[in-house]
Amino acid sequence: MSQWLVLTLAMVVACGVVLTITVLKERRISEDDDPTETPDVIEYLTMMVGVVYAIVLGLAIAGVWEARSAAEDTVRTEAQALHEVSARARAYPAPARDRIRSDVDAYVSYVVHKEWPVMAEKGELTDRGTALLTQVRADVTDYHPRNDFEGQSYQPLVDQVAVADGARSARADAADSTLPGVVWFGLIIGGAISIGVMFTLQIRRSGRELLMAGLFSALIAFLLFLVWDFDAPFSRGIAATASPFLDLFPHP
Repeated sequence: MSQWLVLTLAMVVACGVVLTITVLKERRISEDDDPTETPDVIEYLTMMVGVVYAIVLGLAIAGVWEARSAAEDTVRTEAQALHEVSARARAYPAPARDRIRSDVDAYVSYVVHKEWPVMAEKGELTDRGTALLTQVRADVTDYHPRNDFEGQSYQPLVDQVAVADGARSARADAADSTLPGVVWFGLIIGGAISIGVMFTLQIRRSGRELLMAGLFSALIAFLLFLVWDFDAPFSRGIAATASPFLDLFPHP
């Protein structure tokens, strides 16, 4: 199902539920019930509930956005490190250079075409990708420099492989959901409470009040959808892509 379709359905359902409850509640209110008689303390508590929930929701959005940005930086770091390995290998003789570059290309091709769909679907990396990167590390570390020029290139190559390995581990950590279940429980319950307090103020069926109630519930549905969409950096609608690999390795 399309992400936009899910968002539209969530907002429509939220509006429908709120408006339906409002209309049904209006039918049960007696004529002597005056909405202007709502105690001041109820209005104060309602305002505090909205403020607290807005803060929590804002922190959740900032957290998942930061996690998504970190995931993009991780992919960029991994791709750049592998590109440096491939480029710096030019200091080695042809057999060693070609072997390193071939194994780097094999790893990048596997990550882009095979591992990325698995990571997006299951939230985990594959053993095959780990094995391919291990082979790249072996190509670099097992070579014995024959002169000072090759020796000066050896350690930077080893360092770049270590950077790529660290970025891969960070990518594995970012592949799954970033928000724990208890946070989602608080966000959903808090949204329901924030919408529910509107009925404490005795909303009537005037066009203005119904419009504001519907827009408020749709806004909360949209923000929760935004958190859910950003919560998995490598999947869903607005996801980090493998474009850094494709930019540095045009034909993986």
